[in-house]
Amino acid sequence: MASHAPARYTGPETIEALTADRQRMWGTFTSMTTGTVIFLVVLLILMAVFLL
Repeated sequence: MASHAPARYTGPETIEALTADRQRMWGTFTSMTTGTVIFLVVLLILMAVFLL
């Protein structure tokens, strides 16, 4: 029976790949944060309308 060593992800190979990875991560984070803030504002407005 052959044993296989698990493949390890060592991260981006070059500085350009690292920069691209960080930019993608930051873009995803800011999009998620913006979406959450918009959702909460809409939710608070709807709560205010229904409670008045």
